[in-house]
Amino acid sequence: MLVSGALAALKLSAGWMAGSTAVVADGLESAADVVTSGLVLFGLAEAARPADQNHPYGHGRSEILTGLAVGVILSVTGAGIFFHSLDLVDTAHTAPAAYALWALVISITAKAVLAFFKFRYGRRIRSSALAADASNDAVDALSGAVALVAVSLAVINPARFAVADHYGGAAVGLIVIFLGFRVIRETTMQLMDTMPDEASIAGIRAVAIQVPGVRGLEKCFARKTGLRYHVDLHVEVDPNMTVEASHNLGHQVREAILSQLDWVADVLVHVEPDPRVKL
Repeated sequence: MLVSGALAALKLSAGWMAGSTAVVADGLESAADVVTSGLVLFGLAEAARPADQNHPYGHGRSEILTGLAVGVILSVTGAGIFFHSLDLVDTAHTAPAAYALWALVISITAKAVLAFFKFRYGRRIRSSALAADASNDAVDALSGAVALVAVSLAVINPARFAVADHYGGAAVGLIVIFLGFRVIRETTMQLMDTMPDEASIAGIRAVAIQVPGVRGLEKCFARKTGLRYHVDLHVEVDPNMTVEASHNLGHQVREAILSQLDWVADVLVHVEPDPRVKL
């Protein structure tokens, strides 16, 4: 948050002083980053709260909702930047000052570094909100590069490319809108209990089938409730087993999955009779 705030202040001040629409647009996008980073921090803190009577699956969905809020904020911010920049195209054009380029170079470098570390840690903890914030930083670096090209053209040849600065601001807005829609789509899919990838489901099945006494697997469902997944699993056992024995086997399957797959929060095991055995 502190880095995004400092970069936003740098680009906004440099953009206004230099008279650059593209730099101001990129600065506004960085200012939105301060808000989104604050939301991500809040979402992660809420997701870490333990389960209670009213929330037996925990508070992990708050982290996904935070990612959705980030997407909405980005989309609205991008739309504002885009239309404001287009409104300036027909106004009088003056070449921006060259020192505005330095603010963009510093921002691109810093945002690229932030995106790298956020992506890396976000994947490790499977955080939708942190991944959305990392994507925001990556696109911020991209939008900064677009602004850098636009401002450079306007500085090098103001008579011919002065309007490029305004079009650069509009391009920044479009990039931010695209990112916002992408984040909204990904978080919405998680709220709709979209299954994880096939490799993850195969990993659950591989652990369960290795437990002695499990003769087969029927259904295997998983849904994300924040940073981790809740699993529903149907295991097939000897139909001649006692209720107590099959119950204990279900616990063994659950413990095996939880101990070997750290991205699984809990497992609900359903015991089914092996259909290949005739009573």
